[in-house]
Amino acid sequence: MQIAATGFDGLFTVDTTPSRDERGYFHRLHDTEAFAVARIDFTPRQGGLSHNLKRGTLRGLHFQKAPVRQAKLVRCLRGAIFDVVVDIRPASATRGHWFSVELSADNNRALFVPHGFAHGFLTLTDEADVLYELSEGEQPGCTGGLRWNDPALGIAWPFAPVVINQRDTAWPDYTGASS
Repeated sequence: MQIAATGFDGLFTVDTTPSRDERGYFHRLHDTEAFAVARIDFTPRQGGLSHNLKRGTLRGLHFQKAPVRQAKLVRCLRGAIFDVVVDIRPASATRGHWFSVELSADNNRALFVPHGFAHGFLTLTDEADVLYELSEGEQPGCTGGLRWNDPALGIAWPFAPVVINQRDTAWPDYTGASS
């Protein structure tokens, strides 16, 4: 497991290499010891799978508001996604800045997202499955979001979404929102 800094405090890419043989492969998805060596305090308490039928499906940008302090490890198990986070931590030097990475079943990359980031993705393929490991589950009344195409954020999406739900089109623009 290779954990690499991104230039955003606490945000890391996580690369793994499956062990392959004639049966197929075994893929270690999480390693508490490797995270501890990288000084990442993360204990998954809940998991979820987002199944997306069509290329161009957009989900996000979502976050959990206080008192929830939700960190997540995001991985694409099938297909590929353009994964995006926006730093909304009040005291962060990178507040209001975004980071993106392609996550795919082929590149075996994951993104560790600490508390204080809005998160979203755009599917690059049909049939994209995204696995979330969460440090805390969602709590009623604590869900927030930002508009995916807010010009103030200037996220360079690879193309416009073709599938997006009403909730995600209605999120407000970024105005210094914090989690």
